[in-house]
Amino acid sequence: MGGFFGTISKKNCVADLFYGTDYNSHLGTRRAGMATYSEEKGMVRSIHNIEGSYFRSKFEDGLHKFDGATSGIGVISDTDAQPIIIHSHLGKMAIVTVARIDNIVELEAELLGRGHHFTELSSGKTNQTEVIATLINEGKTLEEGIQNMFKHIKGSCSLLILREDGIYAVRDKLGRSPIIIGKKDGAYAVSSETNAFPNLDYDIDYYIGPGEIIKITADGWTQVRKPNDKMQVCSFFWIYFGFPCSCYEGINVENVRNSLGYALGKIDDIDADFVCGIPDSGIGHAIGYSMGKGIPYKRAILKYTPTWPRSFTPSNQSMRSLVAKMKLLPNREILTDKKVVFLDDSIVRGTQLKGNVDMMYDYGAKEIHMRIACPPMIYSCRYLNFSSTQNDLELITRYYIEQLEGAHDKNLPEYVDPNSDKHKQLVELIRKRFGLTSLRFNTVDALVKAIGLPKEKICTHCFDGSSYF
Repeated sequence: MGGFFGTISKKNCVADLFYGTDYNSHLGTRRAGMATYSEEKGMVRSIHNIEGSYFRSKFEDGLHKFDGATSGIGVISDTDAQPIIIHSHLGKMAIVTVARIDNIVELEAELLGRGHHFTELSSGKTNQTEVIATLINEGKTLEEGIQNMFKHIKGSCSLLILREDGIYAVRDKLGRSPIIIGKKDGAYAVSSETNAFPNLDYDIDYYIGPGEIIKITADGWTQVRKPNDKMQVCSFFWIYFGFPCSCYEGINVENVRNSLGYALGKIDDIDADFVCGIPDSGIGHAIGYSMGKGIPYKRAILKYTPTWPRSFTPSNQSMRSLVAKMKLLPNREILTDKKVVFLDDSIVRGTQLKGNVDMMYDYGAKEIHMRIACPPMIYSCRYLNFSSTQNDLELITRYYIEQLEGAHDKNLPEYVDPNSDKHKQLVELIRKRFGLTSLRFNTVDALVKAIGLPKEKICTHCFDGSSYF
């Protein structure tokens, strides 16, 4: 995944760009970069590796190099180094992307065959943002080039383009990742997350639509291309990735999480002393469960935030598991001899959950009832890199489906159906795997209801395999 932020102002914009980009840090952990434009210096760029570190600590000391800039874009990414700066017949421009290009190998070969060339990364791969830029530069105009890019890629791509005449914001053709415009006196901003706006005094002005192209200047914004009618915004932004105070399509993340937890609490018939959220994203779900079930919310497990970055920062799974354990601290005095309901956002592989459950039993919990805010993940994501899972076989659900069926991809619709015997059998196997007193997942219907958009406008592929377009 990743997130970006751009701003353009009638005065120096560097502070807004720096802090606005930082407010997208929860969306990525590998690379970060900023590019600015000023009449005096032209384009200025800086890129840093932020694995095991933080955006601010890498960029703060070098902010002076951007002095005088009145426009800029920044990115936090889980993919390649960005922004890239290119010269072409479309002019000089800096580009940042939030993208997953599944056919990048085929596109690279096709573009090389047409006489293009690419700069190879240290990994031996091609930077997907460079591939996207190459496709755009095949157009006679910027709009035509963006249309060309959308036509050729499989996956998704939202991007910001910084040029001398302004910032161009382009949302993925099916709107899988969000982009929002903010405004204040003398300046405009554009961001993946609206949590970047309040402390910088921006108000939400416009939610960019799927496939829409917006040109932004310090005086306002204009529509270059109208939005598409069809949309498939990723539901996982509300479940896990989004910051609690952010909004997408006008729908607040924390409100959706509260609703998902409430739905589980209203139908749950287990006896428990209190509910607790697995920090951080499980907290909003657990607060909703507390309201729906009518039992108190207590902080039986807490996140130690001063020194530990996000749990999936290390590339090695054993190190990710260690970091996940080190950052969570149980409260023995609250856990001992209690029947506890824990709310978590999802189960992917289950590696972190196993350690958490063992720890909670070790610290005295009498019963552990796990409630998962979303449905079981039966399919890996084809459109966004929202987890490090690369294929279906890495999902814990597929492991047990293979045990039950002799093949990991057999009878999948039955495992998706929450009322089927196969679904119940799958949930029971997962429950036993973690030694839980009980386990329950939310349903796709509850998820759609909590978000409040029509089902055909929400991507639920990882839960039910649906792909509308």
